[in-house]
Amino acid sequence: MKTINIHAAKTHLSRLIEEAANGEPFIIAKAGRPMVKVTRCEPSRFAHERFGFMKGRISVPGDFDTMYQKQIDSMFYGKK
Repeated sequence: MKTINIHAAKTHLSRLIEEAANGEPFIIAKAGRPMVKVTRCEPSRFAHERFGFMKGRISVPGDFDTMYQKQIDSMFYGKK
């Protein structure tokens, strides 16, 4: 595994990230001391889920926009 100093890592960051994403991890060092290891992230198990995955599992009441309107009005404006 290659070790790169911070300055070189900043200069070549795009290329280094591409290499790490392709399975070639590297270490960033400061004054010759290893500081961090950069490796590829594994895909999330949720990456394949799409918008609408809860369709049919939940429902929104028809009066959602006016639910508890009387209580809210009384809290803000007092009882009428």
